[in-house]
Amino acid sequence: MNIKKILLLSVFVTFISCFSYKKHELNEDTRPNVIVILIDDAGYVDFGFMGSKDLETPNIDRLSKSGVVLTDAHVSSTVCAPSRAGLITGKYQQRFGFEANGTGSKESGELGLDNNVITIANVFKQHDYKTIALGKWHLGYNKEDHPNNRGFDEFYGFLTGSRSYFPLEKVSAKNMLQQNGKRVEFKGYLTDVLTDRALSFVEENNESPFFMYLAYNAVHTPMHAKKEHLEKYSNHPRQKLAAMTWSLDENIGRLINKLESSGKLNNTLIFFLSDNGGATTNQSTNGALKGFKGNQFEGGHRVPFIVHWPKSIKGGRTYDGLTSSLDIFKTSIVAARIKEDESWQLDGVDLLPFFSGEKQTAPHEKLFWRKIGNSAVRIGNNKLISLRGYGNVLYDLKEDIGESNDLSKTDFQTYNRLLQEYKNWEIEMIEPLWEEGSYWKQRNHEIHKNLMNNLFRDVEGMKAFSKN
Repeated sequence: MNIKKILLLSVFVTFISCFSYKKHELNEDTRPNVIVILIDDAGYVDFGFMGSKDLETPNIDRLSKSGVVLTDAHVSSTVCAPSRAGLITGKYQQRFGFEANGTGSKESGELGLDNNVITIANVFKQHDYKTIALGKWHLGYNKEDHPNNRGFDEFYGFLTGSRSYFPLEKVSAKNMLQQNGKRVEFKGYLTDVLTDRALSFVEENNESPFFMYLAYNAVHTPMHAKKEHLEKYSNHPRQKLAAMTWSLDENIGRLINKLESSGKLNNTLIFFLSDNGGATTNQSTNGALKGFKGNQFEGGHRVPFIVHWPKSIKGGRTYDGLTSSLDIFKTSIVAARIKEDESWQLDGVDLLPFFSGEKQTAPHEKLFWRKIGNSAVRIGNNKLISLRGYGNVLYDLKEDIGESNDLSKTDFQTYNRLLQEYKNWEIEMIEPLWEEGSYWKQRNHEIHKNLMNNLFRDVEGMKAFSKN
C-alpha cells in the first residue's frame, strides 16, 4: 500500500471516529430522572430523620443523610386531593377551583382537574421524558381526569382516595388496581406491588430520562399490614402504623438500591414528602406541632420533606427557608433544562439556587391556604388563621411553633398586614367548584359547632374536623 493510500485511510478512520464520538455526545441524555415519592397522612415526626424514637425508617433516613432535609416545608392543602392538585400543577389549586376532597364525576357535581390546566407530567412528556404515575390518584374520575390523559404514559394504580392493601373480591372502576384502565389482579401487599412496577420501570428506561410520580397510599387507612410485620411489632403501642411504616421504608429502600445498582441514583432528582399532616385515624403523631390533617395549624400542612440529587445538590444537611410542595414542578423543569411557559402560571419557585447559596433569601416570603371556610396566611414567621364566622388567631412561629399564644389582640399592625395580604391573594383565586363530598355536607353543621368552641384553644377539639 503506497503512502497516499495510507494517508487517505488514516483521514477516513479519524473522520469516522470523530463522527461517532460526536454522535454519542449528541445522543447522550444527561438530563436527570425525576421521582416524586408522595406518601399519605404521615405524621410529622414519624420518621427517624424527623426524630421518631419508636418507628423505624432506616432507608428513608439514609436518603435524608445524603440529601437535603427541608425544615420549614409545607403542602398547599391540609387534605389529600387538593394537596395533590397543587403539587402536580405547581400552582395554588384554588386558581382552578380545586379546593376540597370529594373528587368525583360531572354527575355528582364533584370534579377533578380543570381541563385546561397543565401538569408536570404533561411538560415532561412533551420534552421526551417517559412518564409514569403509580399508586393513589384521587384527582377525579372523569375520562379527561384519568392519568393517561394528564401526561402520564402509564398509570399503574387506583383512582380513589383509599383502598385495601390486599386483593379485593369485588372491585369498581375507582378502587381496582389498574394499568392504563385495565384491571390488574395481584397477590400480596399493595405497597410491595407498586414498588415492583416502579423497579421494572427503572429497568425499562435506560435510553431516555423518566419522570415517576410514586404516590403510595401508605400510611393512610385502612390500617392493613403484612403478618410478619405485625409480628415484628407485636408489643408496639402503634403496632399497625409501625408495621405499615416499616414496609413503606423497605420498599423505598428497594427503589434506592435499584437506582444505585443501575447507575441512575447520582443523576436522579428525588423528592420525598407527605401529602398533608398526620391524621387522627392512623395513630400518627405531629410532635410539637399543633393540629392534624384537615386544619390550618402547622400539624395540618407542615410536612417532612427531602430533596436528593447527588450530582448537583450537596447533601447531608438541612435547609431552613420557607418552602412548598408547589416548588417541585419549577425545580424539576429547571433541573431538566426545560424552559418555563408563562401560561403555566406557576406559584412554586426553583429551589436549586437556594440550596447552592446563590440566593440567600427564603424561597417564599408568603404562603397561603384555603379550604372551604377556613384559611391561613404565612408571611415570614407570622401566621394568621381564620375560620369564617368564628374569628382569627395570629402566631409568631419563631417563638411559638406550637401555636399557643394568640397575638391577634396585641399586635394589630401585623394582624392587619396579614389579613390584607390574604385578601389580595384571594382576589386572584376563584370560588371552589364544589364543597365537600356528601358526607361532609351532612356533617358540616356539627363540625362547625365543634369548631366554634374548640378551634383556637384545644387540639383535641380539632379531631372531628381533621378527619377530612
